[in-house]
Amino acid sequence: MKKVLIVGAGAVGTSFAYSLIHKGLIEEIVLYDIDEKRAIGEALDLAHGIYFTKPVEIRAGDLKEAKDSDMVVITAGAKQKPGETRLQLLDRNINIYRSLIPEIVQSGFNGIFLIVTNPVDVLTYFTYKFSGFSRNKVIGSGTVLDSSRFAYLLSRHCDVDPRSVNAYVIGEHGDTAVLAWSLTHIGGISLSEFCPVCGKRCFEDNVKEAIIKEVRNSAYKIIEYKGATYYAIGLALVNIVEAIARDENRILPVSIVHPEIFGFKDIPLSLPSIVGRNGVKKVLQVKLSEEEERELYKSAKLIKEVIDSFSSLSLSSL
Repeated sequence: MKKVLIVGAGAVGTSFAYSLIHKGLIEEIVLYDIDEKRAIGEALDLAHGIYFTKPVEIRAGDLKEAKDSDMVVITAGAKQKPGETRLQLLDRNINIYRSLIPEIVQSGFNGIFLIVTNPVDVLTYFTYKFSGFSRNKVIGSGTVLDSSRFAYLLSRHCDVDPRSVNAYVIGEHGDTAVLAWSLTHIGGISLSEFCPVCGKRCFEDNVKEAIIKEVRNSAYKIIEYKGATYYAIGLALVNIVEAIARDENRILPVSIVHPEIFGFKDIPLSLPSIVGRNGVKKVLQVKLSEEEERELYKSAKLIKEVIDSFSSLSLSSL
């Protein structure tokens, strides 16, 4: 992978660009924003630090830069307000995507879309529909960040390094996110076996409920404190890009549009997936507990209802 176009030079886009520069994965990074001066300023600020990093070209550009880009990462969109859910953002952000995605495709772009704008699952669906690309090449950042939050909270509770925790959040990146306790391991040991060693009773309802609530409400809390979240998602995006750029076949809970889930057709949802050079290579069929299956169904049903309420209006303009 040589070139990445980042659409949106706000806090998320620039935090991602900053993290990406430090990884040394990409030869050329282009920032685009509807506020051209903002994009130029951010690109210059980042470029002045290249002396301290591995070689990379970073500059501002327009959407025509998508033509020879390997990946287009879209962070552009309306900002989530305090108390506003991700799904409430859709009414504003879908109008941006309705014009943005066709313009990128018309440039001749034939790489991979990585969608970050919230609500990320629904906008991943509309990117898939607006672009006409195959499912594996339209990827939402999904619950990669949620899973990191889950692992962090478990690591704090159990007093272990977060990197020793293998934890997945699946379903919607939002209020119906499902914490897959049955898939969680610490140092390769299942939680049910690790708990006696830990001695902190992870499976007591009050502990589980507190962690579930914290994971689902983390973004709201940060937005209330500082207005936006951007550092952690920037790092999460670099992990996705790295898996693709290096063809790592890494398992990540990204969001793609599945042909069918629970009888619902074309549902964008995060599930553990093998991610490599051509995007999502395979979605893993994981065994969940009955309670997790019920929660995942609710998550899929909610997303389906939201998509159906917007589909006829949004797709009629194509």
